[in-house]
Amino acid sequence: MIYLTDTNVLLGAVYRADARYSSVQVAVHKLWASGHELQTTFQNFAEFWNVSTRPANRNGFGNTSAQTDTSLRYIESLFPLLPDSPDVYPVWRQLVAKYKVLGVQVHDARLVAAMIAHNVKHILTFNVTDFQRYTDEGIEVVNPATV
Repeated sequence: MIYLTDTNVLLGAVYRADARYSSVQVAVHKLWASGHELQTTFQNFAEFWNVSTRPANRNGFGNTSAQTDTSLRYIESLFPLLPDSPDVYPVWRQLVAKYKVLGVQVHDARLVAAMIAHNVKHILTFNVTDFQRYTDEGIEVVNPATV
């Protein structure tokens, strides 16, 4: 089974200073040991870059682009990329209208649209409440702390 790996899990997989690091390590290794695939999207990689390079005083990690490039190369080797597809946009468009999505929530809707377009049913994320609204779409939200 494929799990979409959310940005907060990618960050927790790399940065030992992240409070989620241990939970992510345990969850990821358990899922891999059970034969599951952990994949991600271009959007998650872009969000990873954003948070990694954002100053620490603005809720980021304050890394340089060179440090982030090294970290992202590592992440890319662990979590294969789901291909971007023109099938994602119409699904996203339906989701944002159906669920009355506002503001930054459009990014979560795009992840769900990519999941639907690629027939991925599970998302591994610490932001459980952000994705709960999509359970009617067949999405199962999994908190790494519960794996």
